[in-house]
Amino acid sequence: MPPSTSSSVTLNINGEKHVLSVDPRTTLLDALRERLDLTGTKKGCDQGQCGACTVLVDGRRALSCLQLAVAAEGREITTVEGLAEGERLHPVQQAFLDLDGLQCGYCTPGQICSAVAVIEEHAAGWPSAVTDDVRPEAGPPPLTPQEIRERMSGNLCRCGAYVSIVEAVARAAAESPGGAGAPEDVTTAGATEEAAA
Repeated sequence: MPPSTSSSVTLNINGEKHVLSVDPRTTLLDALRERLDLTGTKKGCDQGQCGACTVLVDGRRALSCLQLAVAAEGREITTVEGLAEGERLHPVQQAFLDLDGLQCGYCTPGQICSAVAVIEEHAAGWPSAVTDDVRPEAGPPPLTPQEIRERMSGNLCRCGAYVSIVEAVARAAAESPGGAGAPEDVTTAGATEEAAA
């Protein structure tokens, strides 16, 4: 009898433990979609370039198509299905709905998971490639449309819903504890930047 090529892995997903027997080469994305029927996480490019498969691993963004399921054992994994609290949507999900931050919806779960992490990263003072003052004592930079676009740049939208996505992230950030200011400020700044271009 040939040796088994399966590994047992326990995944903590959306607060529930799941024990799976998987090929060690199985990606987290395939385990979520094919084994656990959590199809909110989408398979786009399968190369880590589009962001459709973005989930949160220990609260940080991760491309589930590039991570092996066995490497996620013992970590807290949150998919788009795990963001809402019962019937109450997560503020980012609600903002995407209210502001039409989607068209076909295929990239939306990854966009939403990424936006949740973006807001937390910003509140923690993490700089981006467009942050003017990266000194820790400077604190979080203003969450301008340019900051949001840079921080969300790993998530592609083939429909081109970027304007509404930026507005949705701005609104959700403004409504979060220690928010970034009124979303109108961000939207107005975005319109001014686009008019100047």
